[in-house]
Amino acid sequence: MTPPEFDRRAVLKALTATLTILAAGRFTPAAAAERTADTAAASASWTVQTLEAFADTLIPGERRHPGDLPIAGAVTGPGAVQAGAVDVLTSPELPLAPLLPAIGALLDTRAAAYALTHLLLLPPTSPAFVGLPFKHRTALVGGLFDPGDLDRQIWQVLSLMVGLAFDTAAHLDTRQALAGRHPGLAWLGFPAPDADGLWRFPQYSYGRALADLHPATTASGSPA
Repeated sequence: MTPPEFDRRAVLKALTATLTILAAGRFTPAAAAERTADTAAASASWTVQTLEAFADTLIPGERRHPGDLPIAGAVTGPGAVQAGAVDVLTSPELPLAPLLPAIGALLDTRAAAYALTHLLLLPPTSPAFVGLPFKHRTALVGGLFDPGDLDRQIWQVLSLMVGLAFDTAAHLDTRQALAGRHPGLAWLGFPAPDADGLWRFPQYSYGRALADLHPATTASGSPA
């Protein structure tokens, strides 16, 4: 079951371009921060609810308020949604944004098919994936990554973006994220910068230097 007019090639191209932008650092955190209120206001849309439920299945968190359906409340503490996963996914600066309704519809179609085969009754007032209990969300998402799944690449890249939001606060300036106690960075124990706002790492991660410093390295530490 696939939504009509679902262009997998276009979705994969948009996902790849989105990852390229994030990896190249061309995503502007300041603009993303300004969109927080807009994203919160749009959270009632079915697409955003489905994306929130997908993110919460990958990195669960606690409910934001009573009756918070997209977040299953499987754990205590903040998860991917609180870490800004939807801010990253829905950013209008990324080429993925126009295709999110189709991706959300695809996930809801898969959820409806799953519910049918497992004899689950879904509420008509919320997206199909949101209506699944957490254990069934987890089972469905696990199956999306099976080697033979036709849309596996879509879910792989989408999950990577969710991870980026939690692990790196990709939508925020790092100093801003630390000052705001970003849940992912706080959980990872990401260090604060030095007093001048720069990060320095005087101790080697592996306990020893892995290579000699190139003689042409600049004073700021940039490569020659």
